Amino acid sequence: MAHTPLMPVQSPVPSDIDIAQAVAPEHISKVAAALGLLEDECDLYGKYKAKVKLSVRDRLADQPLGKYVVVAGITPTPLGEGKSTTTVGLCQAIGAYLNKKVVTCIRQPSQGPTFGIKGGAAGGGYSQVIPMEELNLHLTGDIHAITAANNLLAAAIDARMFHERAQKDEALFGRLCPADKSGKRHFAPVMRRRLAKLGIVKAEPEDLTPEEVGRFARLDIDTESLTWRRVIDTNDRFLRTITTGQGKEERGQARETAFDIAVSSEIMAVLALATGLEDMRERLGRMVVGNSRAGDPVTADDLGVGGALTVLMKDAIEPTLMQTLEKTPVLVHAGPFANIAHGNSSIVADQIALKLVGSDGFVVTEAGFGSDIGMEKFMNIKCRASGLLPDCAVIVATVRALKMHGGGPQVVAGTPLHHDYTTENVGLVTAGCVNLVRHIENAHAYGVPVVIAINQFSADTPAELEAVRSAAIAAGADAAVVCNHHGLGGAGAVDLAEAVDAACSKPKEFKFLYDANLPIKAKIEAIALEVYRASAVEYSPEAEASIEKYTRMGYTDLPICMAKTQYSFSHDATLKGAPSGFTLPIREVRASVGAGFICPLVGTMMMMPGLPTRPCFYDIDLDAVTGKVVGLS
Repeated sequence: MAHTPLMPVQSPVPSDIDIAQAVAPEHISKVAAALGLLEDECDLYGKYKAKVKLSVRDRLADQPLGKYVVVAGITPTPLGEGKSTTTVGLCQAIGAYLNKKVVTCIRQPSQGPTFGIKGGAAGGGYSQVIPMEELNLHLTGDIHAITAANNLLAAAIDARMFHERAQKDEALFGRLCPADKSGKRHFAPVMRRRLAKLGIVKAEPEDLTPEEVGRFARLDIDTESLTWRRVIDTNDRFLRTITTGQGKEERGQARETAFDIAVSSEIMAVLALATGLEDMRERLGRMVVGNSRAGDPVTADDLGVGGALTVLMKDAIEPTLMQTLEKTPVLVHAGPFANIAHGNSSIVADQIALKLVGSDGFVVTEAGFGSDIGMEKFMNIKCRASGLLPDCAVIVATVRALKMHGGGPQVVAGTPLHHDYTTENVGLVTAGCVNLVRHIENAHAYGVPVVIAINQFSADTPAELEAVRSAAIAAGADAAVVCNHHGLGGAGAVDLAEAVDAACSKPKEFKFLYDANLPIKAKIEAIALEVYRASAVEYSPEAEASIEKYTRMGYTDLPICMAKTQYSFSHDATLKGAPSGFTLPIREVRASVGAGFICPLVGTMMMMPGLPTRPCFYDIDLDAVTGKVVGLS
């Protein structure tokens, strides 16, 4: 059924930034009030953004939860298939057209892709979060806080190793616990955590024996065990391997390390999975950076920095309230990159939203990439940590991506599409639907209803769209709906909204993919064999050693957060469609103990992206007369 847009729309659709800048946002206090937030529950960051206090959950403790919808996608092309656009369009349809309470929960974009290949992540066309420039750039500083905290911990590690190498136990202890003006020594509060860990039950520094002084003061970090790296929110391939400590003042203590992209930091995952300030403090403190030469884990609290990290992150724990083009509320929190990170919006944002919308409302939360990446992590990590269970899963599909999976020519960002993608080819679409079917099967495995959102592009023909719809229904999807929210805003997603509403009312029997108490390898292999459809898993010697170490340290009860290419079900990005029977290589395994998961790195997956020949930054500038950003996508 055709629905009339509530805002003026143009065809062809103007650029994202032109559309966004043509719409005057509501003052964020008005959006907050309409959502049911009290004045003292928001801290304004200018006119169009506000931090939301976690105390909202306490005030609404007895409020029933709304319906919980997760949005993921099929295996994408490098151009993206409009998952964020669909998330926003669906919410605009629910709120502005069905007149039901709704909150969109999305992740803060990284400046890596914003200035790199893909561009921003505010949605697109007439389904966007605004002001899109503020969302795509600094927002309220959460990623900067994560970067600062991450790098403070990295500096603390190197500084501690430096000072331990230069001092004997007693001198080191004396500097860690210096005497005050009266000659009295004291333990800093964070030091008592290390004392407890070591089983030293003594109140004053003077009470420690020489043996206890040595155990307390000397972390004796094995440099080969270090997994903590510095981060920066920029795609920079030349930071993938670096050498630190080359200055003469560092006394020959150079070592090889690397930078990762900021949003892959464990601190981002802590932010996403923490349930409050106290929980975040505990998670930050127990983050493991490596181990001692004796094989004992070394944590942020062992380094004395857990409290300082929390101070840097104290404002970041609060979600940021924004709005869509059609004035529906949005909570932005945590970060992207479900291929190399957790890649889901935060638990606290979802909790707040579910209370605010009430039993008749909807919370639509975004998971990165496909059912094999972000949705798998949403189900097995996020839902396990939060206790919240989805009422429906939406999978976004496009004719373009399915043509690629059906054997179409390679899709390359910055290169014009082959004519197979701009002219009708039902055969390619039908062949590529094996990818869609696999994603439907994966989503159904969790026991939730599945709705397919077919994101329509201008070159798509009715026959191609029907081929996708028919394949989805035949594969068991509860509904498959063609949407044009990019060109029409919420009006183009009303049928999708109605399908989601109906699906949320259906019975569900949620189940996790694996028992978290299984051995680490068993959990890795459950994902590899059941989600990716590999026939076997192969572990490098380094991965084997790490698994043995983390098992010995007692981390076997943590879920798994795979770092794998988003461009294939396999480890090989060139294997399109629905590959099976391959051997999945695990190159490396890391423990994110504070976040609460084990992270295997699959194949050649890198934690720091690079810039292409022609990055997005070529198009981005500032109009010095108006002060407006131009060229941001």
